[in-house]
Amino acid sequence: MAMTAEVKDELSRLDVTRVCCRKSEVSAMLRFSSGLHLVAGHIVVEADLDAGATARRLRKDLGEIFNAESEIAIMQPSGLRKAPRYVVRVVAGGDHLARQTGIVDGSGRPVRGLPPAVVTGGVCDAEAAWRGAFLAHGTLTEPGRSAALEVQCPGPEAALALVGAARRMGIPAKSREVRGVDRVVIRDGDAISAMLTRMGAHSSVLVWEERRMRREVRATANRLANFDDANLRRSARAAVAAGARVRRAMEILGDEVPDHLAEAGRLRLEHRQASLEELGALADPPMTKDAVAGRIRRLLATADKRAAEMGIPNTEAALADADLDAEIDAEMDAVRIAALGDESASDGAVALDGPHQA
Repeated sequence: MAMTAEVKDELSRLDVTRVCCRKSEVSAMLRFSSGLHLVAGHIVVEADLDAGATARRLRKDLGEIFNAESEIAIMQPSGLRKAPRYVVRVVAGGDHLARQTGIVDGSGRPVRGLPPAVVTGGVCDAEAAWRGAFLAHGTLTEPGRSAALEVQCPGPEAALALVGAARRMGIPAKSREVRGVDRVVIRDGDAISAMLTRMGAHSSVLVWEERRMRREVRATANRLANFDDANLRRSARAAVAAGARVRRAMEILGDEVPDHLAEAGRLRLEHRQASLEELGALADPPMTKDAVAGRIRRLLATADKRAAEMGIPNTEAALADADLDAEIDAEMDAVRIAALGDESASDGAVALDGPHQA
């Protein structure tokens, strides 16, 4: 949750000059963090916040914009709560403040969504409402597979209103209910960056993008490494399977193997890591890769036909009898050793060429 604290600290220090934006921010902050209490027939407004800077910002705006006197109470950690909470309480004039901020209507009934002034306001009011909602109950997780900007809402109506405010800014957001709690979530990385920029967390956007890029580069490198390993294992499995079938074919046919088919089978057994094109170059006289593939195919077909006549297992049985996994691992190790040898040889050639050219 380090990113959440960084973003809230930056937003708490953001200087907002437009009065309508400051009102929308305070209204959203009270709506998403407030508890309305009736004390002796009068409304007492309480905002439960998790950061001291946020509580001081709210108290300052309440005094400068709404001329409301408030106090801050600090609730120390206890039980499951591991961090202190800051409660901004307005006792005197709570009824008037609740109507001014739109968290209750003219009849004194609580407003379930966002205040009408925010819903019908401009885009700047939507940005301020998101900033207030995030300061009240927002979280931002680190970039990665589960990255998300999330705001906990007091009800489904407030969640839908917040989704609508995001839509007015052109940012996709979704509302959902998790364990009986309504939440608004933004998961797309570009959308999270856009929302942070809209709220005014410009420094946090740079940190977010840097961590996101580093995570994507690391994930791409891991994905390429796994892809290369899968290709290597697939090639090794094909080479081991071909060698096992050719070996079984030579055993079935014995001395009856035609010379031209026997040569192709011998090349396949002696050079299991070589491609068909390389096998053709090793033949005497050289052959094309299609010729080598055709001879090996005819060798296997002849052996399978002979095995059927004799009533013995054919070449496919070699794949079931052999310990293919051990042979595949050995084949992969041989390929890696050969690749390292080629790299060492090329490095040595460069090292020898340097002084010679000098």
